[in-house]
Amino acid sequence: MFQKILVANRGEIAVRIIRACKELNIQTVAVYSTADEDALHMQLADEAVCIGPAKASESYLNIHNILSAAVLTGAEAIHPGFGFLSENSLFAAMCEEVNITFIGPNKKVIDQMGNKSNARLMMEKANVPVIPGSSQSITTTDELLSIVEDIGYPVIMKAVAGGGGKGMRMVFDEKQLIPSFQQAQSESQAAFGDNRMYVEKIISPAKHIEVQILGDKQGNVIHLGERDCSLQRNHQKILEEAPSPFLSDETRKNIAESAVRAAQYVGYENAGTIEFLVDADERFYFMEMNTRIQVEHPITEMITTIDLIKEQIRIAYGLPLSYKQEDVLFTGHAIECRINAENPSFNFAPSPGTIDYLNLPSGGLGLRIDTAMFAGSDIPPYYDAMIAKVITHGRDREEALSKMKRALEEMVIEGIQTNLSFQLSLLQDEEFVTGEYTTETLSERFIPHWLNEEEGN
Repeated sequence: MFQKILVANRGEIAVRIIRACKELNIQTVAVYSTADEDALHMQLADEAVCIGPAKASESYLNIHNILSAAVLTGAEAIHPGFGFLSENSLFAAMCEEVNITFIGPNKKVIDQMGNKSNARLMMEKANVPVIPGSSQSITTTDELLSIVEDIGYPVIMKAVAGGGGKGMRMVFDEKQLIPSFQQAQSESQAAFGDNRMYVEKIISPAKHIEVQILGDKQGNVIHLGERDCSLQRNHQKILEEAPSPFLSDETRKNIAESAVRAAQYVGYENAGTIEFLVDADERFYFMEMNTRIQVEHPITEMITTIDLIKEQIRIAYGLPLSYKQEDVLFTGHAIECRINAENPSFNFAPSPGTIDYLNLPSGGLGLRIDTAMFAGSDIPPYYDAMIAKVITHGRDREEALSKMKRALEEMVIEGIQTNLSFQLSLLQDEEFVTGEYTTETLSERFIPHWLNEEEGN
């Protein structure tokens, strides 16, 4: 097994990886920016190396500085976590060049699946259902008009090299089409240096369902069930649960088999996620593949008792999967709420600052808090607003939901604004309670209604 791993990330995911390494008796190296010099992840690691100033492009995205830190400390492997360099094929390739193991898939697979248009073509070949749309990337309005004429409105345009909602536009009629296309292209060029787009039919109403897969270097691939990630704002997830309360047993089986088939076709190694849109009739369509660990991985761990970070490390070292498909048992239901440093009443504006007081809920079976926060922690304005994940597990959905309500009611964070009260309100929403929510629930109904109530108070 590896003797030392460098964690190329920050915040709660860095803490999560470091703790998994400790349990495997692996030494860890933390990297940090000047804005994180008192952060928990650098305090927990065996060694810590400053890799640059607060700006992410000069620190957590600085490949040269991170690799230099790995070589300097004698780290044999790098775990990228999620975000930052986790899906950067150049980083994966450069790790290989200096004989450091990248804990994730290889450069080729990252490139193949990171290109949305190419991924779509590969899924068609793997006999995985895809959303009606362009089979190749497009750069001109003539190409755009031809495709939209064929599939009809509404459509969604996405950046080929995109992610996180950048370079994405929904279009509902002809008047919006060309201006939206040009705006999306400009945004994609600025964010990714690539103006290629692809267009798909909008599946609405829809559920966003993702399947967790694991693949090893021996060619074995298994799935660990699905997660329902439909509750999103601006394509950013807010709350997730596993399993989905919407899917029938037949659809659950079929979508999992499709995910495994997709991973096998591309020769996938390590942890990954196949994402689907599912319509009201439970027809499902491939959307994209995330070639990394996901923020919401803890809910899968709760219902399977499989430690995904440890499996990632084992796979990267060359060991076979610890489990066969028949060994994977699903028990109960799990929910995750993302607690962010933001003010939902003011368009979810970020709320950096210092946490003056912190009370994390504790006690009771089936409660987990993933965070790097403590009283006195600084929330820098330079990075993602998520500060904690609250995860609950119950014998069924009702029990998991009751535990989550109790946990959020006990949680106290002072000194900054958070979305705690917003999450509590969401847990009591009728569409959520019944499991009948879709990807449109938050933006089209819940948020406007919640804001009206807030203004009334």
